[in-house]
Amino acid sequence: MSAHGHSDDGTDFAHPMPLPVLFGVFIALVVLTIITVAQASLDLGSFDIAVVMGIATIKACLVAGIFMHLIYDKPFNIIVFLSSFVFVGLFVIFTLSDSKMTSPSFEPKVDEPAATAGM
Repeated sequence: MSAHGHSDDGTDFAHPMPLPVLFGVFIALVVLTIITVAQASLDLGSFDIAVVMGIATIKACLVAGIFMHLIYDKPFNIIVFLSSFVFVGLFVIFTLSDSKMTSPSFEPKVDEPAATAGM
């Protein structure tokens, strides 16, 4: 028998989560989703993306930690999970810095209609 943590009684689940914890995380995710939708009507200027990405990061950490049982897993898996956020952040930073160098604005240029002569 290998030492992978499997049991012969048919229960391979090592750490059942209590229902109050699961429902608490579900309610937290719903509240954070409502906050994200409400934030869309606010004008925070250049902080819009930072706020939305922060909320999305919190929601992703809740899902990965509780529903995917990452908080009970080996520390190496947590390091891999967190390093993925670092790499995504680097990719976003490099993409935004490159796009700022190639065009000053993402808004399409609209030609103004020519003024009519003789008015």
